[in-house]
Formats: sequence, structure tokens, C-alpha cells
Amino acid sequence: MQISTFDNILDEIEALPPDDQIALLNILQRRLGDRRRSEIATNISQAKKDCQAGHVFRGTIDEAILELNR
Repeated sequence: MQISTFDNILDEIEALPPDDQIALLNILQRRLGDRRRSEIATNISQAKKDCQAGHVFRGTIDEAILELNR
């Protein structure tokens, strides 16, 4: 059922005038960029918390590989 809905949406988009398709594309790109920036901000916030709590590994690449192989 979800594929059918997706196909219907694509059909509706294709029926739009080219200028509307371009506007839609611009809106989607902006929203995806906003969502990604929000995800990055969340990841940064979590990384700061992990660092402050001492849950971050620090060392050389060789030490990191040894740690991963344990």
C-alpha cells in the first residue's frame, strides 16, 4: 500500500507545471537540509554529554584498533 501511495504522489508531482515542480524541489531540499542540521545538532549535543561524562575514548589510532579488537 505504501508503494502505491508513493507512486500516486509521483504521478501528482509529474502533473504539476514545471515551475511548481521546481518550487517543490526547492522546498524539499530546504526541509531536508534543515532536518539534517537538526540531526547534526542533536549528535553534537550528545557527543558533548558523552565527553563530559567521560564516555569518550581518547588515544592513538593503534590504541583505538586494539580497543576495538578486544
